[in-house]
Amino acid sequence: MIFERLSQVGKDTGINFKFGGKTGNTRDSHRLIQLGKSKSPAIQTRVVEELFAAYFENEGDITSHEILQKAGVKAGLDEKEVKEWLGSDKGGKAVDEEVEAAQLNQVSGVPNFTIQGKYEIGGAQDPGVFLRLFEKIKATEEGAKA
Repeated sequence: MIFERLSQVGKDTGINFKFGGKTGNTRDSHRLIQLGKSKSPAIQTRVVEELFAAYFENEGDITSHEILQKAGVKAGLDEKEVKEWLGSDKGGKAVDEEVEAAQLNQVSGVPNFTIQGKYEIGGAQDPGVFLRLFEKIKATEEGAKA
């Protein structure tokens, strides 16, 4: 059921989901996202998009440093820096802290969005779910100002 829903949602937005990508320990993928984050929010977003494309559209193994290096470079990161980063444990502490915080907050799946540090949206949701939350936040903030 979930694969059919994702396939349809993806098709409607130009994403050709395939579900044969290898899963495993994605700590290095998350460390690569940390490298992107250290550059700018835009680069971080591009890294995430490239990782998603590698896994969900190209059935890539996002535990492979080769795939991660390609994704990082496509996202705009320097090839040498990506290779050095992945060959070290840079970003590992931040990833571990985020995992611990997620576990403490009982986050058990991805995607998971935390809005303003207190609202949680888990799973692949329709845009309307976000819109309703944003409208609720706006109404709450406007009510507090009155």
